[in-house]
Amino acid sequence: MKRVNTAAGQLLAVTVALACAAADCALAQSAAEADRYPLKPIRMIVPSAPGSGPDTMARAIGQMLTGVLGQPVVVENRGGAGGAIGGEAAAKAPPDGYTLIMASAGSHAVNVGLYPRLPYDPVRDFAPISLVSSAPNILIIHPSLPVKSVKELVALAKAKPGALSFGSGGNGSTAHLSGELFKILAGVNMVHVPFKGAPGAVIAVMSGEVQLAFPNLPPALPQVRAGKLKAIAVTTTERFAAVPQVPTVAESGVPGYEARAWFGVLAPAGTPRPIVTRLNAEIVKIVRTPQMRERLLADGAEAIGSTPEAFAAVIKTDIAKWAKVIKASGAKAD
Repeated sequence: MKRVNTAAGQLLAVTVALACAAADCALAQSAAEADRYPLKPIRMIVPSAPGSGPDTMARAIGQMLTGVLGQPVVVENRGGAGGAIGGEAAAKAPPDGYTLIMASAGSHAVNVGLYPRLPYDPVRDFAPISLVSSAPNILIIHPSLPVKSVKELVALAKAKPGALSFGSGGNGSTAHLSGELFKILAGVNMVHVPFKGAPGAVIAVMSGEVQLAFPNLPPALPQVRAGKLKAIAVTTTERFAAVPQVPTVAESGVPGYEARAWFGVLAPAGTPRPIVTRLNAEIVKIVRTPQMRERLLADGAEAIGSTPEAFAAVIKTDIAKWAKVIKASGAKAD
């Protein structure tokens, strides 16, 4: 019996040694591939139309990545279905570092709650590389509305349930869900009116068709500065550098409120870790340059640059958060 046990032990030791050798070999091969990477052009999928926020960001990041990696970063627009078409294309691409995606809160967090049959899993099917930027929405109201703060808006909405309406750029957009989250946390009843794009919602507030909206900054800020709209809060937890005089919703009477849009770069799950590490290092450097910080601020966004783990945590947190808001509000995709 002792001989059998000894033989079995020797066999196990040999098996373990071979497994370790194979693992070491695979790790060494992966590291070698990362050292040579990239050997050909890199495709960056944008799950939205040319000229959109993710598109302009992908082109800016891609141009600078091209310079440091020595290979072209080619942007490929795959819009449609709220980002699901581009998300599926990226998820099913070979995990070799030659396909990336400039994802958004919409494509990789909100969509989980909006689409019951999403053709990809934002967590399981992707390897996060870096969060690029975060952007607040801004609570704007028509100048004739007799309120000057969030507290006064909440009081008016409670005094007249269902009398106030808020516009958005479409069902399921971050502007829409920002309003729905506001309704839940403030305990008010307001009517949602969707428009075709954020500019349409801003125009609707200016014309008085709706009384308020939660758009992103670029289409709203010029009208606020011209005095055609009043900005009473931003939706992030901290004030935004472009409008430091505007308080947050949370500090203005709705504790715990936070809604933000974000953009970040991911690769298909299974992309070698050394390649993810290399891309993370280069993208973080790019995002934190003064040039990129200024460009993002001008577009109403804050430069971030994060670890893959921090980005993964943001995605998981937002999936859970927006799923609850979508369920409670009954929001449906257009």
